[in-house]
Amino acid sequence: MQKLRTLLILGRASNLPTVWSNCLAGWWLGSKDWDIETKPLPLLLVGATLLYLGGMFLNDAFDTNFDAQFRRERPIPSGAISERAVWLTGFALLAAGLVCLAFLGITAAILGVLLAACIVLYDAVHKMITVSPVLMAACRFLLYLVAASTGSDGVTGAAVWCGLALGAYIVGLSYVAGKESTRTAVRYWPCVFLGAPVALAMFMNTGDYLKDAMLLSAVLGLWMVRQLRHTFGADRNIGRTVSGLLAGIPLVDLLAVADVPHLFAAVFLALLLLALLFQRFIPAT
Repeated sequence: MQKLRTLLILGRASNLPTVWSNCLAGWWLGSKDWDIETKPLPLLLVGATLLYLGGMFLNDAFDTNFDAQFRRERPIPSGAISERAVWLTGFALLAAGLVCLAFLGITAAILGVLLAACIVLYDAVHKMITVSPVLMAACRFLLYLVAASTGSDGVTGAAVWCGLALGAYIVGLSYVAGKESTRTAVRYWPCVFLGAPVALAMFMNTGDYLKDAMLLSAVLGLWMVRQLRHTFGADRNIGRTVSGLLAGIPLVDLLAVADVPHLFAAVFLALLLLALLFQRFIPAT
């Protein structure tokens, strides 16, 4: 059980529900034909899961020296697993994820390769450059496109714009996360990026859909404010803010597909609750 927990911590498995919600949102934006286009979903979800886990393993592998100084509780510096095993497992998971996406078509395969490359690039340089949140955002953006490519309509304009809005949210989230280990001051203005999904929803939705978008925007807005209080309030806890914003990604995805049937919307809410539940056992960061 201890070895299993080590692997789950390395893979930051508590964030997997957010990966699955990205896939569902991207797929919906690429096609709304339930009778035909649900077939790619299992392979899409498995492929995305493997890519995410592989990326998280490699993240720790690249960060070995940093973690030895600032986060000695992480699996490699604590001695729970060897650095070599993490490197090998990380690349094996990435390869397995790409194989899964290859079966979903040439577009998904090409986008999957770009996603894997972006994951490795982020892992390699995110501690060296200040624009690393943009690379993290690019990973989630490309995941949206991969998911959309499996639909009957493929990569639609809506998928691109919603993916960019999610990417902006990730930029704001990653900026705050970057301050967790260094303990430096957190500025207000980068957090504005978190509001991009709300701005896009107000622009894209009309008629009855606008009412749903406004309701979901209010829910997401309140969720973000509640999480940011832990960073900008008197009792500073950046880790709690980051964990809460990560768990809230299914709300961003639900806002991107505000026109979904209520039953499907419940799936996104369930993924939010699942992420919160997982975080009780496995750290999100």
